[in-house]
Amino acid sequence: MTSRKPDEPLARNSRLRLVRPRSLATARRAATTRRTRPAPRPPEGTPPRAELARQARLVLADAVRIARWAAAPRGPQAGPRAVADAASASGPLDGPAAVERAAADLGLTPDRVRAGWDRARLAGLVELHGATVRPGWRLQAWDRDDSAVLRGWVALLDAWSLVRPSPEGVAPGAVAEVVEAVPQVLSLLQLSQGPVLVPTLLDLLGQRVDELREERCELPGDDAPAPPAPAERLPALLDWALEGLAEVGALTLDPAAGPEGRHATLTPLGNWAVWVKLEQICVAAQSPAGNIEQSAADMLRGCARLTPGPARDEYRAWLAARTLSSAVAELLAAARGEDALLRGLAFEALRVVGAPAEAEVRAAVAEPSLRPYALLWLAEYDGTDPDDAPEVLTREEATWLWVDTAAAVADHGESELLVRHLDSAVQGTVPALLEEVRAVGHPRTVQVLVALAAAHPDPALAKAVRRAAFQVHTGGA
Repeated sequence: MTSRKPDEPLARNSRLRLVRPRSLATARRAATTRRTRPAPRPPEGTPPRAELARQARLVLADAVRIARWAAAPRGPQAGPRAVADAASASGPLDGPAAVERAAADLGLTPDRVRAGWDRARLAGLVELHGATVRPGWRLQAWDRDDSAVLRGWVALLDAWSLVRPSPEGVAPGAVAEVVEAVPQVLSLLQLSQGPVLVPTLLDLLGQRVDELREERCELPGDDAPAPPAPAERLPALLDWALEGLAEVGALTLDPAAGPEGRHATLTPLGNWAVWVKLEQICVAAQSPAGNIEQSAADMLRGCARLTPGPARDEYRAWLAARTLSSAVAELLAAARGEDALLRGLAFEALRVVGAPAEAEVRAAVAEPSLRPYALLWLAEYDGTDPDDAPEVLTREEATWLWVDTAAAVADHGESELLVRHLDSAVQGTVPALLEEVRAVGHPRTVQVLVALAAAHPDPALAKAVRRAAFQVHTGGA
């Protein structure tokens, strides 16, 4: 396969086309359809999950304080915090006055407030709805759920390239190449089980960049333009990558420059995260025992790992222990939360309820976050085949549902499921999908795109998705 010419439209690149389209109804089940396999054991010496979560809480301590401050109600009648003097579209605390106010209230410098606010968004601790800040489900579970903490930290790790600006004067293509090559650098650090000299990492980075170009048939010829990442810029790009990874707590850099130079070492968190990614698993919420006695949200979490048949049996047993009116109200309350997986599962449970839930589901059509799910429920209730039900959604509603489902897969599924979910989009090409995803305004857009870019094996597609994530994150065009 030859590489795309510089003047060739992005949509014409065959690798950026969406093929093998599947129905949205099939994709809707992606987050809860998992293959059964034994859970692999982490490497010897890996700290317990509670200790890993404690370390993640330390890394994100400022982000949590700022997120709670931003989302806290003000006054007896106040709702989620709204900041009227936002300076840009990328977040309410980007306004100078809001930053100064947060710094004064929290006893932090303005720079720490900006950095913590950036991390809070990337880690999914807050949800932005216009000028209103709402606490994300991870923030709500922060003090009691180690899995939520670790998932938030992994989301920050996946977005490490957004944490600090890349070196000035470096072409975007060079930056993208380094981002693609960093997983190999992290793998070497993990396999080394100890410090690795930065010059050694630089050699590996250069080799990997060369391999990426060779894979794309981009070896320079006599009349070819200069490569996007000249060798003399790689040290600066490696420093940028290592410093960004150090800022998110994935590794440490020895500040002392000895005769052999600096060296890098994975932190316990970083070592665990690289192992997780190499094993292609995610940090999934643990299913509690005794689902029938649990709240709707805990029951749905407990059913998340079940196949559809056993899950429906659990829903029926849970419903049988309650009055239908209270059960429906509790399921819809769970659907209104920030966890997209629970939203989809709540409506699966409501399908078991059937007619008694119709009035409440029809009322839920008026709520933007529930509307696509409610319309699909009503279509199926009226006798529409589940595979044809998505036709009742507008293109915007289908795109919003695609992002919401992707958020559920990113939080609770495997990387392979997230890649396969790409095929369920109604758009014909990745550029069209990215354009409409950006326009739909889902609060989890950046996290979904970053996770998809980190998971997808196609470098060209991953680069396009990563660029879109950066543009959404910064509010750029």
